[in-house]
Amino acid sequence: MTIQTPIKKPKYIPSEREKAFLNTVENAKYDRQIIAGIKKFTEGKVPEDMQGFYSPEELQALEDLKGTGLDVEARMPVKITRHYFDIAKNSKPIQVLVKASPAETYDLDGSADPGNQMSYSPVEGLIHKYELGLIYVVGTCSAHCRFCYREELIAKKDIEREDGTVAPKGMAQIGDIVDYVKEHNKIVADNGGRHPDTGRERLREILMSGGDPLVLANKNIAQWLAALSEAGIESIRMGTKELAFYPDRFDDTFFDMLDKFHMAYPETKLRLMVHFNHPDEFLKKDENGDYIPVPGGGLEWLENTKRAVVRLGQREWLTVDNQAPIIKGINNDPDALRIMQRELKRNKVENHYFFCGRDIIGHKAFNVPIEEAWRILNESQKGLSGVETHARLSITHYKGKTEVVAVSNKPAPGIPGGEKGVVILKLLRGAADAPDRGKITILGRNPEAIWFSGYNDRVIYDEAGLFEEA
Repeated sequence: MTIQTPIKKPKYIPSEREKAFLNTVENAKYDRQIIAGIKKFTEGKVPEDMQGFYSPEELQALEDLKGTGLDVEARMPVKITRHYFDIAKNSKPIQVLVKASPAETYDLDGSADPGNQMSYSPVEGLIHKYELGLIYVVGTCSAHCRFCYREELIAKKDIEREDGTVAPKGMAQIGDIVDYVKEHNKIVADNGGRHPDTGRERLREILMSGGDPLVLANKNIAQWLAALSEAGIESIRMGTKELAFYPDRFDDTFFDMLDKFHMAYPETKLRLMVHFNHPDEFLKKDENGDYIPVPGGGLEWLENTKRAVVRLGQREWLTVDNQAPIIKGINNDPDALRIMQRELKRNKVENHYFFCGRDIIGHKAFNVPIEEAWRILNESQKGLSGVETHARLSITHYKGKTEVVAVSNKPAPGIPGGEKGVVILKLLRGAADAPDRGKITILGRNPEAIWFSGYNDRVIYDEAGLFEEA
C-alpha cells in the first residue's frame, strides 16, 4: 500500500511594503475576563457577583440535558465577557441574548449549512457567493450570542462538502486566499472583464468574518489587511461585535495599526460591520432603568463604547455600519429599534440591515415571524428621518439576500391567493453575477411563517424564482 504524503504548500511571503508596515504594528494584551462554559456557573467557579446570573432551576434544567441529544452547549457553547455581564445583569433582552436556555434544543429543525454556503467555497475558509468574498479568519468571539448564525462554525460541527466529504469548516489561510483572488482576477481580466463560468466581475471586496476578527491580535489583523490589499482587494470589511462585548479592544494600539495601514495602503477602504442588537448594549441607564438624555440632544452612552465610536468616526477613510437580526425576546420591540437607529446614526454609525431569523439549527427558538419582523421594523422607523431609515429588512435565501419590501394589511382585490393580503419580496443580492437581482416574488400572507417554507402553498407570482425548488 502506498501512503501519499500531503504536499506542503509554500509559506506566504509578504512583500517589502507589507513587511515595513507589519514591523510598525504593536500587539496589546487584553483582559476580557471571559467566562466560558455553563459548568463554571454550575460549580460556582465564577466571581461572586456572577453567581446569581443563572437561577438554580435554570442550571439544573441545563444540566439535565448535558450529554443528551438536546445538550444546549453542543448546539452553541456558552461564553460571556465581564463587560457584557455588567450590561446583562440589568437588561432582560441582553440576558436572553447571552444566556443558554433549554428552549434552544426543544426543536432542532434547521439547516446544517444555512444559505448553502459550502456550494460557494472554492478554497477552505472562503465563501464566494456574491460579488464580494467572505473569509473565516477565526472560529470564536469574545462572547456567544445564543441565536448566532454561525453556530455550525462556533460549535465546530461537521458539514458536508460539495465532494461528499464531511468535516468542520476550516479557517482561511492568507496564502490560499491571496492565490485565489489573484487567479480569479486574472481570469476575469483575460476574459474581457467577466469570469467565463460565473459571469462575475473582478473580486474587489472581502469581508473578514468568523467568529470575530477583532479577537485576533493586531499583528494578525494587520497581516490580513496588508495581504488582501497586495492581492488587489480595494475594500475590506471586518464583521465584529466587540463594540458590544468588549469595547476596550478599540485602544491606542488598534487605532495606531489602522492609521499606519492607511498610510501604507491609502487606496484600500476599510468598513467596520458592527453588531448592536439592542440599545442596552451601548446606552447608560439611570436608577429607574431609563436612558439618560444629554443636554442638546441624544442619549448618554457607556464611556468606553462612546470613546471607541468617536475615534472610529474621526477617520474619514473608514466607515461603520450596523446590522442585526430581529430576535424574539431581544429586539422585537419597535421602540428599542427606533432608539437604536436614531442614536447610531447620530454617532456616525450607518443603519445597514435588519435581518429576519435564519434557518440555523434550533432557529424556532429565536425567529420572529417574517411578517411580524416587517411590522416591527416599519413601526420603528416611524418618527425617524430619511437618513436614519436606511436599514432594510433582509432574509437570506439560498439564491441570495432577499428584501421583505412590504406586507399589506388588507385583502388584495382581484389577486387569487391575496384574500388575506400579500407579502412582497425582492431579491437584493444574488449568487454569481446575480441574474435575478431586483426581481420580485408575491406571496399570500401567513402571519405564522418564520421561514420561506411557510409560504410554499401561497406563491402568487415568483419572478425571482425563490420557490422554484419548493
